Amino acid sequence: MVCVAAFIILALIGVFVAIVSIFKPKVGKAYWKMFKKAWGCLWKKVRLQKCETGFKEDVKNTLLSRVIIKHPKWVKPLSAIVEILSVIIVIVAAWAILTAIKSILALWVLGTCNVTKPASCSLGAEVCSIDEAEPANVFEATGRWFTEWGEIFEAIPDKFRSYKAEDYNFNYIIANPNTSDKPIAVDILDPGCSVCLKSYLNQKKSGFFDNYEVRVVPFAIQDPDHNYKFKNSEIVVRYMFAVEQLRSGLAIKILEHIFEDKDDDDLSYQTLFNEDFSREMAKKQIELWLNEEGLDESAIKEVRKIVDYPEITDKTNENRDIVENQLKVKGIPTMIYDGAKHTGLFKM
Repeated sequence: MVCVAAFIILALIGVFVAIVSIFKPKVGKAYWKMFKKAWGCLWKKVRLQKCETGFKEDVKNTLLSRVIIKHPKWVKPLSAIVEILSVIIVIVAAWAILTAIKSILALWVLGTCNVTKPASCSLGAEVCSIDEAEPANVFEATGRWFTEWGEIFEAIPDKFRSYKAEDYNFNYIIANPNTSDKPIAVDILDPGCSVCLKSYLNQKKSGFFDNYEVRVVPFAIQDPDHNYKFKNSEIVVRYMFAVEQLRSGLAIKILEHIFEDKDDDDLSYQTLFNEDFSREMAKKQIELWLNEEGLDESAIKEVRKIVDYPEITDKTNENRDIVENQLKVKGIPTMIYDGAKHTGLFKM
């Protein structure tokens, strides 16, 4: 293990040595000589052959040369420590390489290099992530590490498959009526997600709604403890389904008010719903918009009743099952159109 660890360390410091060797060629020659020996030893290890014992002893003697002279009795215990550290270096290096490979594969198939917390991956698509619970201990963390490998390999075939919006039995709301002759696009979004807001507005500006029949699937993200990521998203989703049940074409107006409107203090309603409004205040604001859109008090009372119906809960649960278990979505917005699944911000 000493020669393998030596190769790893020499490989890591190679860049710095290359710079130093410009000014001190002797350093570069000495380094290159040692590196060739380390590589030769590693190559023999790969082929299950024995390394030259001389190289191993050279490394140890280099590290322990001063100790041998001053404290000869320390040589054996320190030699054992060198062996142990070598094993640790090799294990850490192997783990780092495997983790890098896992992150690259996850980025390719899932759109994020962090399977557990997708939004924390700066290389991935801009999303509001559907996070998993943090491991409580080392054993859970180890189990999660292997589970993530399973999720990645399970998702690889999905990378090459074709997606059709009609194949999924979503409960949805039509964003743009009178487009039934257009190809179908599914748009899964959370009313409280700022990325969903940007994505939706980009779709409107780009003419996306002119080219597709857009089926909006309102979805309230839950954290690992089943609390809602954005505190009023769930009640917004329930009102959208309730209003759609009473009067088709009106539910999308709720979403557009949240995404596009601001109050008298120039604050976005999405921010107010996420940070300032209580549940009752959120309901009152939605009902005010419904009144402005033409619903009288008796119709609003009917909507209020429908909001609490078990059927509304069933609709949200059915959508959750499709999003999290069938599509295995890690973050939203997620869209299905043109035979593919697209996760992250819709760009103009």
